[in-house]
Amino acid sequence: WSSLHPVNMFNSYNVEFYHSKALTSPYPGSHVERTKVPEDKVGWLIEWQDYNPVEYTAVSVLAGPIWADPQINDKGFSPKFNERDGEVERKSLNGLYVVENGRPRNPAGRTGLTGRGLLGRWGPNHAADPVITRWKRDESGNKVAHPVTGRNILQFVAIKRKDCGEWAIPGGMVDPGEKISATLKREFEEEALNTLQKSPEEKAELEKQLHKLFSQEHFVVYRGYVDDPRNTDNAWMETEAVNYHDETGETMDNLPLEAGDDAGIVKWVDITEKLKLYASHSYFIKLVTEKRGAHWSEDPGPECRD
Repeated sequence: WSSLHPVNMFNSYNVEFYHSKALTSPYPGSHVERTKVPEDKVGWLIEWQDYNPVEYTAVSVLAGPIWADPQINDKGFSPKFNERDGEVERKSLNGLYVVENGRPRNPAGRTGLTGRGLLGRWGPNHAADPVITRWKRDESGNKVAHPVTGRNILQFVAIKRKDCGEWAIPGGMVDPGEKISATLKREFEEEALNTLQKSPEEKAELEKQLHKLFSQEHFVVYRGYVDDPRNTDNAWMETEAVNYHDETGETMDNLPLEAGDDAGIVKWVDITEKLKLYASHSYFIKLVTEKRGAHWSEDPGPECRD
């Protein structure tokens, strides 16, 4: 997991850190090639005088939708970086970030691209990822254990993203002024239950069922920077991934999964290390299996050493 560090280890000064997905070229949804960044030149503390990244902000962002900032030099735009700026949260989950020549600097290092790419905000773009899990059960309702490890198999609700075709957690962006808990619930409803297309009565019924799941004790899997293919030198993704677990299966078994919004397909997926998921989602899922004592890998791997 070289491309993701636990929050408490992460800062931009003394952690050896390099991207992988944030160096994706061409940039998603475009033909724009990033300037190639060698592994030993990712960190800002490494001098690189000839660094001349490509500038790119997608037309969809420049069109000025409500979820996007204006260009940095636009008249009347003076963002308050590293703090709450009106309804927009410009604080990073990883602490203070550097602002250079009026632009925030990606705390994880160079990406070979300046501007915002597909991201709306300069600096951190906050998302929320609800990891909804249940135990895999057989027809009699008994938990199914993995034949090799003997550990019970956990399932999670996964969506297939329309934009890139990758499987992912059904998360999304935090709206200005919105609490993370509200984003987690809203995104799950929109992407995995298609509530945007439901009648008020149907929506109310789903809300009632979901309330039980989302009001129970939950586990914050990860909070912080995400190694995401959309990241640039001046805009990056951060998320809070939260696990809501349906221990008995009673709540989720009755919920009709239906793909909506950004999702092409939605279904329950068995969790295993073989899963290939979007951005850092595999890492979040692995942390959930560790927390729940569920099956992850047939290969126990090398023993940990101090």
